[in-house]
Amino acid sequence: MQLKQRARKLALVRGEPTVVVGIDIAKRKHWAWVVDGRTEVPVGSPFHFQNSREGFDRLLGKIARAKEKAGATRVVVGMEPTGHYWKPLAWYLQQAGFTVVIVNPAHVKASKELDDNSPTKNDRKDAWLNAQLVLQGRFSVPYLPDGVYAELRILTQARQQHRRKLNAALNQLQALLDEYFPEYTEVFADPLGQASLYVLQYRPFPQDVLAVPVTQLAAELRAASNRRVGLRRAQDLQEAARRSIGVPYGLDAARLQLRQILQEVIFWKERLAETEAAMAEALEKTGLAQYLLSVPGVGVVTAAAFLGEVGDLRRYADWRQLRKLAGYNLTENTSGQRDRSRTPISKRGRPGLRHVLYQMAMTAAAKNREFRALYKHFRTRQQNPLKGKQALVALACKLLRVLFTLVRKQCSYDPARALGAWRAEQLGLAA
Repeated sequence: MQLKQRARKLALVRGEPTVVVGIDIAKRKHWAWVVDGRTEVPVGSPFHFQNSREGFDRLLGKIARAKEKAGATRVVVGMEPTGHYWKPLAWYLQQAGFTVVIVNPAHVKASKELDDNSPTKNDRKDAWLNAQLVLQGRFSVPYLPDGVYAELRILTQARQQHRRKLNAALNQLQALLDEYFPEYTEVFADPLGQASLYVLQYRPFPQDVLAVPVTQLAAELRAASNRRVGLRRAQDLQEAARRSIGVPYGLDAARLQLRQILQEVIFWKERLAETEAAMAEALEKTGLAQYLLSVPGVGVVTAAAFLGEVGDLRRYADWRQLRKLAGYNLTENTSGQRDRSRTPISKRGRPGLRHVLYQMAMTAAAKNREFRALYKHFRTRQQNPLKGKQALVALACKLLRVLFTLVRKQCSYDPARALGAWRAEQLGLAA
């Protein structure tokens, strides 16, 4: 399979007269080197261009002249996917009719000393290495999603950012409570509940809780929670306040800090809810929601995040392509008489995809009957039992295969067929 892929890549750069453009990406200024695909000889000298419309137009002029000089009919442009700076240029070049490919930064790093036996790094050298790797067929064709899949990818990235900021604010809240009222979470397990938010806004510290009679506190809690909590919770809160070991100093400054933290928590909570609602709407537009959500353990957010990472599942020929994209493919390390039985995953892929599949696997292990049994089997089998994380990775790969099959066949999840007849019988799940 790998040899065939390599052959197809080499045919792309050598099948007809081609110039290969290696580009080193930076924030403000890029470097480029044009090479004749037949002779592997540079066409002109390396040059730089600005990360702007004028700079992009200059690049097109340079490529046009090099293409004419080399008598080429095709242009292949290779670059490293450096942060997000490569995307506008890649899109621009694709619209200009060029074939854009990306090279692995690890390959560029490993190739630095091959020609000059020097670890020297500079932008011109990196541009040359990018071109050489393309000529060797060591590249991949990037997928730049458009339409609803582009929307899902952006929304997924936004949700991750909102989640991180919300968690940071919640950690700040917990740290402040640990200092001034460490017993608080014994009374309110969820600090963001209606009654808890009222207390944190108006009576956040033990001194504030004990300043009013328990009946008044109970009435305030009933009003704040729509009568969900009342006297019993008020009594527990005052008892926690009486035995609190929280520090009694700096209360005015702590109240100000707490108010600011709560504002941030509420803000990011609202942004998160807004983004998840948009993800649900975009997921429906794909036409794939009914298949993905039919799997117990797969929710709207995880399904939307999954499609945001992989794009349209129908563009893949085999589920193993997705496994490799996630970096869940196994690696081997054997040499001579050394035989290491461990085969760790490569982790050479999209970390976001790897994360969402892992989250799906954890949920499936808890809520999906078939996957729960499979997880138990992985952990307890006599030969090569897996550790917890290893079992979840194996489960994620199985789930990936199931999701791919459901979309390709346009069918819903069938518990009787999820694991196959042999595995179901092995696990005692056969009908």
